[in-house]
Amino acid sequence: MRPPDPRTVRSRDAALASARELLVEQGLAGLTHGAVAMRSGISRATLYRLWPEPTDLVRATITWHIARAQSPPTGDLRADLLTELTGTRAMLHQPASEQAMRVLIERAAVDPKFAEVKESLYRSGTRVVRSILADAVTRGDLPPDLDVDLAVDQLHGPLFFRRLVAHRSFDLDYVHAVVDDFLRCRSTKTPHQQGPS
Repeated sequence: MRPPDPRTVRSRDAALASARELLVEQGLAGLTHGAVAMRSGISRATLYRLWPEPTDLVRATITWHIARAQSPPTGDLRADLLTELTGTRAMLHQPASEQAMRVLIERAAVDPKFAEVKESLYRSGTRVVRSILADAVTRGDLPPDLDVDLAVDQLHGPLFFRRLVAHRSFDLDYVHAVVDDFLRCRSTKTPHQQGPS
């Protein structure tokens, strides 16, 4: 396969940077091909070639947004989980991204295209945590029979429930409590042993 055209990559990155700004400022309502074209200077024709459907643009923008909130794992189980969940907390407390999540969940219930977007974003949003958990199992920090799907629910679930269902804000102490409770129940090591091997 030929490498991607550098001009296409630059156009895509410039468009996604502008789309992310619009998402943060205005939520999903402001995330249109026309608005991105005006903000980025990239032609609508190019945008439609890259993302033919509005849902394609939504998926690409939020995936890009999520990727910038994620960090490469270090091998320190507790620290890595705290880093990822701190990023999740930040997105849940950012008004536009919080509203985007609410709209996506609502529309996914009635629109198959948005249901696909929600599933894709769930996978990209939990990718790093799944990698952290899998690596911890390999190192022996977590049990070999760990149910990764359940573990993801136990880590992310309380944050999403408190913010999107209970409509309550929470601070970093809450994130620490969620992670420490998970490790207390699942980790094969004591807290002071959970750094890099």
